Amino acid sequence: MINGLFQTWGGRQLYLHVKGREALHGGCPTEKGSVGCFGAGWCELCVAPTCEVPGLCLGYVHTEAVQAALAKHKERKMAVPMPSKRRSLVVQTSMDAYTPPDTSSGSEDEGSVQGDSQGTPTSSQGSINMEHWISQAIHGSTTSTTSSSSTQSGGSGAAHRLADQSTDVSIDPCPAGVPVSSRVSAKIQQLVNTLKRPKRPPLREFFVDDFEELLEVQQPDPNQPKPEGAQMLAMRGEQLGVVTNWPPSLEAALQRWGTISPKAPCLTTMDTNGKPLYILTYGKLWTRSMKVAYNILHKLGTKQEPMVRPGDRVTLVFPNNDPAAFMVAFYGCLLAEVVPVPIEVPLTRKDAGSQQIGFLLGSCGVTVALTSDACHKGLPKSPTGEIPQFKGWPKLLWFVTESKHLSKPPRDWFPHIKDANNDTAYIEYKTCKDGSVLGVTVTRIALLTHCQALTQACGYTEAETIVNVLDFKKDVGLWHGILTSVMNMMHVISIPYSLMKVNPLSWIQKVCQYKAKVACVKSRDMHWALVAHRDQRDINLSSLRMLIVADGANPWSISSCDAFLNVFQSKGLRQEVICPCASSPEALTVAIRRPTDDSNQPPGRGVLSMHGLTYGVIRVDSEEKLSVLTVQDVGLVMPGAIMCSVKPDGIPQLCKTDEIGELCVCAIATGTSYYGLSGMTKNTFEVFPMTSSGGPITEYPFIRTGLLGFIGPGGLVFVIGKMDGLMVVSGRRHNADDIVATALAVEPMKFVYRGRIAVFSVSVLHDERIVIVAEQRPDSTEEDSFQWMSRVLQAIDSIHQVGVYCLALVPANTLPKTPLGGIHLSETKQLFLEGSLHPCNVLMCPHTCVTNLPKPRQKQPEIGPASVMVGNLVSGKRIAQASGRDLGQIEDNDQARKFLFLSEVLQWRAQTTPDHVLYTLLNCRGTIANSLTCVQLHKRAEKIAVMLMERGHLQDGDHVALVYPPGIDLIAAFYGCLYAGCVPITVRPPHPQNIATTLPTVKMIVEVSRSACLMTTQLICKLLRSREAAAAVDVRTWPPVLDTDDLPKKRPAQIYKPSNPETLAYLDFSVSTTGMLAGVKMSHAATSAFCRSIKLQCELYPSREVAICLDPYCGLGFVLWCLCSVYSGHQSILIPPSELETNPALWLLAVSQYKVRDTFCSYSVMELCTKGLGSQTESLKARGLDLSRVRTCVVVAEERPRIALTQSFSKLFKDLGLHPRAVSTSLGCRVNLAICLQGTSGPDPTTVYVDMRALRHDRVRLVERGSPHSLPLMESGKILPGVRIIIANPETKGPLGDSHLGEIWVHSTHNASGYFTIYGDESLQSDHFNSRLSFGDTQTIWARTGYLGFLRRTELTDANGERHDALYVVGALDEAMELRGMRYHPIDIETSVIRAHKSITECAVFTWTNLLVVVVELDGSEQEALDLVPLVTNVVLEEHYLIVGVVVVVDIGVIPINSRGEKQRMHLRDGFLADQLDPIYVAYNM
Repeated sequence: MINGLFQTWGGRQLYLHVKGREALHGGCPTEKGSVGCFGAGWCELCVAPTCEVPGLCLGYVHTEAVQAALAKHKERKMAVPMPSKRRSLVVQTSMDAYTPPDTSSGSEDEGSVQGDSQGTPTSSQGSINMEHWISQAIHGSTTSTTSSSSTQSGGSGAAHRLADQSTDVSIDPCPAGVPVSSRVSAKIQQLVNTLKRPKRPPLREFFVDDFEELLEVQQPDPNQPKPEGAQMLAMRGEQLGVVTNWPPSLEAALQRWGTISPKAPCLTTMDTNGKPLYILTYGKLWTRSMKVAYNILHKLGTKQEPMVRPGDRVTLVFPNNDPAAFMVAFYGCLLAEVVPVPIEVPLTRKDAGSQQIGFLLGSCGVTVALTSDACHKGLPKSPTGEIPQFKGWPKLLWFVTESKHLSKPPRDWFPHIKDANNDTAYIEYKTCKDGSVLGVTVTRIALLTHCQALTQACGYTEAETIVNVLDFKKDVGLWHGILTSVMNMMHVISIPYSLMKVNPLSWIQKVCQYKAKVACVKSRDMHWALVAHRDQRDINLSSLRMLIVADGANPWSISSCDAFLNVFQSKGLRQEVICPCASSPEALTVAIRRPTDDSNQPPGRGVLSMHGLTYGVIRVDSEEKLSVLTVQDVGLVMPGAIMCSVKPDGIPQLCKTDEIGELCVCAIATGTSYYGLSGMTKNTFEVFPMTSSGGPITEYPFIRTGLLGFIGPGGLVFVIGKMDGLMVVSGRRHNADDIVATALAVEPMKFVYRGRIAVFSVSVLHDERIVIVAEQRPDSTEEDSFQWMSRVLQAIDSIHQVGVYCLALVPANTLPKTPLGGIHLSETKQLFLEGSLHPCNVLMCPHTCVTNLPKPRQKQPEIGPASVMVGNLVSGKRIAQASGRDLGQIEDNDQARKFLFLSEVLQWRAQTTPDHVLYTLLNCRGTIANSLTCVQLHKRAEKIAVMLMERGHLQDGDHVALVYPPGIDLIAAFYGCLYAGCVPITVRPPHPQNIATTLPTVKMIVEVSRSACLMTTQLICKLLRSREAAAAVDVRTWPPVLDTDDLPKKRPAQIYKPSNPETLAYLDFSVSTTGMLAGVKMSHAATSAFCRSIKLQCELYPSREVAICLDPYCGLGFVLWCLCSVYSGHQSILIPPSELETNPALWLLAVSQYKVRDTFCSYSVMELCTKGLGSQTESLKARGLDLSRVRTCVVVAEERPRIALTQSFSKLFKDLGLHPRAVSTSLGCRVNLAICLQGTSGPDPTTVYVDMRALRHDRVRLVERGSPHSLPLMESGKILPGVRIIIANPETKGPLGDSHLGEIWVHSTHNASGYFTIYGDESLQSDHFNSRLSFGDTQTIWARTGYLGFLRRTELTDANGERHDALYVVGALDEAMELRGMRYHPIDIETSVIRAHKSITECAVFTWTNLLVVVVELDGSEQEALDLVPLVTNVVLEEHYLIVGVVVVVDIGVIPINSRGEKQRMHLRDGFLADQLDPIYVAYNM
């Protein structure tokens, strides 16, 4: 999977491994804390039930396998691009903490002992930068050079200090022929090369995912191992013996010992120095428990209404260092016949998992909590001293059980001691895989029988001493240390967790001191003892007859046991003393190895093939192979129990002898139900295993233990994992514990903080995906972490043959903890899925492990025209074509029609209606800044014409650039040009605050349009000659600049009249979303036809007023601002969009104030109003804002309608009278500035829902609203009069049927007549303006819009009574991305990504060398940046079946947006590849 980068680590790796082995054997040559030995840095391993981290229990079997696997990978060199991080995101570490890779060749003899105890190599090129490894991997070179750029990989602070010995590395153009100039492209190229390597074998079969999108389904591998054994037989444990003096109930035992041996010690507790703190005798336990029982029943509530009655549940909240108080309270409950529910002490209101504990207490109806004095004082309090109600908890009365707070029971009061019966004795809580908490009920008879079975299995006798390190509130610690011990009058020495932290050897010292016969520990306790034992001289463990290993069922406990035995055999420990056991909350003790006196009988071992286990099959393997799991037996079935194993899923059918199944137990000594959950209880506690013939094996129900395993030879029970840790990936089962063990075997002490690793699976795209989250040591560098992650991936790939989907590293101590300090798995998973884990490093590997993507589409050979026509006819599909009203048919008494040229229309209006106001310009306060009547405009235009001819010495046909802010001057200058016979080009002026980036665009348009002169205002003149301008462009090459604030007084001798309507009227320059600057030629005829078409569609007359809030520089915005009023005579109220930045309500207030019926705006204006006025609708209403007169509010756009924005705008302003039907959009493009525009008459705009997956195949399939993969599309307005549309195949140019997505072609009198020049891509063909269909109507000349869309005939009728054809735009052809043979539109992927996390405010996607790059803007702290990477990858996989190649997280405002509010994705791409974005984080997905 990932190798190559790490060849230099071989020597050290091996050294670590050799030393590690010696450490396990005792003679460790290195000091504690150095690289080699298992230093204390590895100590505080998790302790909790959710993630019993395998401390070191990795033993060398597994470590060796991991090292061998890594060594094997090292041979196949391969590079992985390291993520780029902004410096502020990197935790700066000191130089000494930074351990560079050592440069030895990695052979065993060399480099094994070089370097000091810090592990810093002595070679001169010590600190080799990751970048260097990468460039080396690209070049395949072996020279050691460091790259000197300090911004390279976040945080290699070493690169700076080594600058004196570094040389620059230049990266050659990549093999793929992509010229590369930056490190971003180098990394991407590297990623591409890595991904080209062969992956796992592709799968053969596919299934159809309710559409023709084919998702691969895993086919069973014909060579996979299958179980071949006979059906297993249920295994019976020995008879449960009946011993004469066994008590009839546990309370009876307590009464007996409390009265006949009151001085006998029951429990000794320790302080943190290991000194005995308190000895609880049987007499004290008996009297105090009675006192607690009496007070619970009689002192809570009133005599008439006691709070607690027998049978009620109460919770026990005691800290881990106070077993005596817990024991008294527990037996007090048993005596009072109330049911104790022991839980952990809640430390804060927001403890991980405490809410679910609260739900359990609530469902058990708990109202009273018993606690100790110290614990009560330590609980969080409100300012008034009350204990607050914890989140999700019921209201509780806290009751302190210390004797001094309790009343003495009267002499005649005595607890009622009965024989054990079927009443509930206690409830033990259990946390499930998903974080929910269940309560397992244990009856009194089960409690007693369990104690008897343990006594018999362990051979307990009276007054034995037992050392207990386990949690005494549940599980093995409770069963041995609180319950069975009392039955046998044993003495328990309880070691608190806090003492183990300070002195890991404390339990061994207590075994020696008290000559204890039995100790109850976990693997981690054995491991801690190994770490610390060297300081001890006089350890003697010969008194131990039984060392119970509570987590003996964990796959990694075997190595702890072996290592422990190796070291302590010399101190009197006998092999047969080690007794692993298996247990579960439901079945209590499942199996336990019996202590024997026969030291010759070795314990059972199984070396199983990991590959076989993933298929649930037992295959014994030789120990040479890498991927094996060595397991030890957990002894025999419990006395009085029957055990079998059943298939983990489906009907509980008995397994075959060589098959792994879930172990099930039938016995009295088990839990009986999940409290209050009858359905779940039935599935777990009432299972009837079936034989292959279909009958049950007994009439008694079995209980599922939640353990996976098998019963081996001689009735020995083997456990290989838990049901909860099972992850089924591509049909193979993997156990989370095994993967944790492998990850920990990769240089554990050096990297993982205290061995804290969580492994879980998340479901993405129809399969489980493995996620590993680890806490990294505070002093690890970026290189360390990245290297460790890469090695873990290799190890897991080799040993488990499964890909890891995501590896995340978080800072030390940040994962949610369980009460005993372990990792709370379900909360960790929850944080990961909601994007609040805040990792400091992430490596996603979707390319490696997602193997079930849909089959890429194969392009079909094109079928001929005839079959297309016939095919469409046969299937009843019409050819997709439509047209607006016919201009010739429309009657209108329009005087302006007489004139061919707009300049003539203006002169005619100046004569007939001189004082009619055509234009009113508003300022940001909403007052009139300026206005123009017909005659004023005419006179001003005349003066400008004189100026052009006299001062500018221009000829007719010369081009003039008009650089004006939105306003009246621009309009006058435009008509001045027409009067002088010049060709105007409107250009957006440079932004005074941002000259460096905006002025070059102005200069470029002026040059490309070949303008002979530039007209502007005095203010902009100064700006063009300023020092800032000179820094941005060469100011000496400007054409002559004319300032129209200083006009001549005279009129021209004559006004120019063009000789031919087809001559050029003006040039329209615009930058497309793909970053192309294109100018189109508009003839006089097209301009007049355009104005007439709009006049008819919108019914514009001199008496009408129209409000326009658009940029007047190109497209329909320019036409509405400058041309339409002159042609139609209506008054235009002009609102410059820039004024809305200071006053967002300006546009809507103007619409309301002037009682406007028609208004035009852009998406940016609409967005500004939606975001800026969202909370102000009430105050606007109070100011009298009324939008009820608006009948059309058209968004002028050149893209797919932004339906979410228009809908939220309509919804927001509905209360102010805006009719939702009024809001619509238009469609324009370069070849035709307006194809569709809603207009006044005609049906309302329609919305359809299409299947997004069909669109990817260029097919249109309508679906219901809300169905999966549905995409809402809104009609782009009505087709304008005189416009014809057809949908054509962009490749073959053939006409398409209704149900196909194709390019929109347009035929109209107002089409532009061609490109003037195209800057940026000279190859853009002229066929954009004169294309013909390849068959069908081959005579008509069409213009190609470059937009993909489709037509739909609706049920609505047009103004002329025909059925209405609606045009839907899907996206620009240039922007569409061809991935895996399918066509994707960036906006769809972006919409999904924005929904993925609350902090993503904007997103843009593009492709680069076939990789999908997703750029997201982060609105939040930089710490959240890495949370986004998995979420973005997940959502794109789930919704679009695409693997994201690169995720780039940037600041708000980095994604460039043009004046129309469209994203400039290609500019963004160029900026990214040239390394100009200053991203917060760049993740390269493997």
